[in-house]
Amino acid sequence: MSFSILLYISLSIFVLGLIYKISTWFSQKIGISAKDITTSQRVFASVKGILGVVLSRRIMVLIRVFAVDVLFQYRILKEDFLRWLAHMLIYGGFMLLLLMHALEKIITVNLFSDYYSTINPFFFLRDLFGLMVIGGICIALYRRFILKVPRLRTNRMDIYAIIILGVIMLSGIFLEGAKIISYSEYQNMVEDYSDSSDEKDLKALESLWVKEFGVVSPRVKGPFDEEIIERGRELHEMSCAACHSSPKWAFTGYAAGKLLKPGAYMLDNAGGVNFLWYLHILACFVGLAYLPFSKMFHIIASPISLLANSVMDSKSASANVATRQVMELDACTHCGTCSLYCSAMMAYEALGNEFILPSEKMNALKKMVRGKALNKKELKAVEDGVFLCTNCDRCTVVCPSGINLRELWIGVREDLVQKGVPEPLMLSPFSFVRGLNRIKLTETDYLKPLEEARRSVAGAFDALINPANPISFNGGGKEKAVAGDTTFSYCFGCQNCTSVCPVVRAYENPQEALGLLPHQIMCCLGMGLSEMASGSGMIWNCLTCYQCQEHCPQNVAVTELLYQLKNSAFRASGN
Repeated sequence: MSFSILLYISLSIFVLGLIYKISTWFSQKIGISAKDITTSQRVFASVKGILGVVLSRRIMVLIRVFAVDVLFQYRILKEDFLRWLAHMLIYGGFMLLLLMHALEKIITVNLFSDYYSTINPFFFLRDLFGLMVIGGICIALYRRFILKVPRLRTNRMDIYAIIILGVIMLSGIFLEGAKIISYSEYQNMVEDYSDSSDEKDLKALESLWVKEFGVVSPRVKGPFDEEIIERGRELHEMSCAACHSSPKWAFTGYAAGKLLKPGAYMLDNAGGVNFLWYLHILACFVGLAYLPFSKMFHIIASPISLLANSVMDSKSASANVATRQVMELDACTHCGTCSLYCSAMMAYEALGNEFILPSEKMNALKKMVRGKALNKKELKAVEDGVFLCTNCDRCTVVCPSGINLRELWIGVREDLVQKGVPEPLMLSPFSFVRGLNRIKLTETDYLKPLEEARRSVAGAFDALINPANPISFNGGGKEKAVAGDTTFSYCFGCQNCTSVCPVVRAYENPQEALGLLPHQIMCCLGMGLSEMASGSGMIWNCLTCYQCQEHCPQNVAVTELLYQLKNSAFRASGN
């Protein structure tokens, strides 16, 4: 199979993969807010948004972010110098090799009229850039397998990426070394460029190349007479010097040639140069074709994520937010930085559910968004992991790819709460965040999980729930439920009231003994579940010590509310 056919196949797979990936950004959906937005609307909004940025002052923000966060990768530098160094060496070296070496006929030749790949500075720079990539790979291996950075997971895609990069670089270095020592390559060069056909001259030139350029010849051996070497040098200056610098400048290839020298004849006779060339080209083409379908695609998606998030805010079109969130799934590098800073880390340590960690949630989210079914155990683990999020936003702040993780979790949680079991979820801190974001939801979407929660949590309080008294979308009915005090609306579920309550501390299993605990009662009132709150044993066991009220950071009148609930329940009983 010829070089051109291989190139065509790999480029076709790469382009088709790229088109497929980008198409998923506009077709796949995260959260219920994107369910009614069509693909065409998202494409139109994206084009409109891009033009709006490019034709405005915000283009300066893009330029700054591109220079600081994309090229210099400052976000990574802030968190981990060793990781930053590995990234800069791999991406910097590989991009320079791509531009100067792989695309030499398109770029380098047109920039430098006297360009030859075997003269300086190009001879030296090619090996320097290759060594940069090798150094970056070594640092990456050191961090993963020796230093063992916390929360840094190594999966199959990481291993594939390292193997492909390693094969590309090592085959390139040994190909260069094989060419340096190859007698066949030397003969081809002489036939193409030599100005002399005299046998003595050709032998003198060959002697020089054996002595100073590393060629392994079956015809001439050292030591060499100085006159022959001088004659060879003269011929070299006339015919070869313009396109051949000393191979010692190609320090990695020259070192590889030294290693291959003992088997030079066998390698040359077996067509070793051709084999290494095909191996190198094939590895490059495999890497190119594999890129859109692998973790390596983040080298395209991450810069787009950084640029998009730098100019998008809460006022951005919902269609663009929907597109950006799907794109962010591809931008995630699974570096584990977000997990290191996660406020719910201790919950992971206690429960062992890896989906509590942001980086691992991204893996599950990718699977869900792409239509792959999760079994009941996996779905329950994802639900628990998503709803234990404390909304602290630390993951978003430290993400080196600029992913708005907090907004992503809110969208995913809303999607899950529409489908999953709402009981343990709606009486959690998420209810506060969800209430703040109710403006982004329709009345039906907002109320459905609450009604499900009311029915699920009821349990022993079924008789106290009036089906004819539905929950209000706007919070109506709160004043009716607890006349005279609505401070419960300020509660955000920090659980201080429950933590300081002496009644709660008096029981080994307070929830079993008391029903709803103080913070859960406040959540019930906030959702309009006043009958459920009135059915809790907590209101009758309250000592009115005011500890809960004094410790509330939101100045919720917890004790007064419990007292009012008790009176309300007493009047409702008819006694």
